Amino acid sequence: MARTVGRLTALKVARAKTPGMYADGGGLYLQVTEGGASWIYRYMLNARARAMGLGPIHTITLAEARERATQARKLRLDGIDPIQQRRSERAAQRVAGATAMSFRQCGDAFITSREAGWGALHRRQWTNSLAQHVYPLIGDVRVQDIDTTLVMKVVEPLWRSIPETASRIRGRIEAILDWAKVRGYRTGENPARWRGHVDKLLPARGKVRKVEHHAALPYAELPTFLAALREQEGIAALALEFTILTCVRSGGTRFARWSEFDLLAKVWTVPAQRMKAQREHRIPLSARSLAILQEMHARRHADDGFVFPGRKVGRPLADTVLLRLLQRLGRGDLTIHGFRSSFRDWAAERTSFPREVAEMALAHSIPSAVEAAYRRGDLFEKRRKLMQQWATFCTTEPLERDKVVPMSWP
Repeated sequence: MARTVGRLTALKVARAKTPGMYADGGGLYLQVTEGGASWIYRYMLNARARAMGLGPIHTITLAEARERATQARKLRLDGIDPIQQRRSERAAQRVAGATAMSFRQCGDAFITSREAGWGALHRRQWTNSLAQHVYPLIGDVRVQDIDTTLVMKVVEPLWRSIPETASRIRGRIEAILDWAKVRGYRTGENPARWRGHVDKLLPARGKVRKVEHHAALPYAELPTFLAALREQEGIAALALEFTILTCVRSGGTRFARWSEFDLLAKVWTVPAQRMKAQREHRIPLSARSLAILQEMHARRHADDGFVFPGRKVGRPLADTVLLRLLQRLGRGDLTIHGFRSSFRDWAAERTSFPREVAEMALAHSIPSAVEAAYRRGDLFEKRRKLMQQWATFCTTEPLERDKVVPMSWP
């Protein structure tokens, strides 16, 4: 019985030099032309002859050509046109390539899509944390390929050393992956989700490491500390004292601009984009705070809008300058943020002001949605009295302080 398939051999293929069609059987042909030789699969579709190229012989062997022809015949048995099938697959690959995004690209695009509603500080925190902790490990991975293993590669080491940072990083990865899914760059469940997923893979946070609060100076020691601070010369000392008196974060002071102050009304209005809670914050200025501003205004350069400028024109005072100042004072154990805790303890233990007045002075968000709905004001006049009492306490000489009776809210 004549062979219907497998007529060719590797030797016959190598020796085929005369232009023409050499049948192997089952629709597979070796096509030889002046320009070279290639494999062709021929078949009939709707009474029309069709030819499907399978590749040149210098790349596709006889065995590989037969395998490709077999796959094409199977498609024909299922009523599928193999040429159309291949076109569809290639089109899908082109679409997949066009929409393929790395995690880094999606992260940058996510930040760009949200930054209009963020402050400069919030954007900088996102950008820096991703660049430091995430991108070096998974930044160049296709966002579609991000799975639980890769998420844990980022989160797990941080969880055991700095769980607060790990929790924040995980949440940011989750947000970026959700964004990528909505935009069509990935499918499937979010491998960074916490409840019912990542929480099952990590030890309880309380068992990993105790939460460490910002190192704070006991408020009773503040007058002595500030007396030593006022003996220091330079912008950094004034900036640190101003930060303590106004109870703001260090960035609030360092990025403060003259346009934010109304010295006649004794008010500093920090714009929403510079606040963590993304809300404008008015700060009443005590007499000592105003004195510091007046001293800085006397040093002001006409072309510099920062109240506490850095060494370069147009740049604010660096955060490291304040930290080095603490070290020079022999208090490298303290943090700038910790002075806010000192204020909060003082307000609770040494005054009768309601809790919400002190919380508003710190620009803390209202945790209760119901309370937030009813409390629309910023308690400004009450805060003005509180902040003046705070400044009085801070600037009272240590020996005189012991004679002062506890202050109360009138």
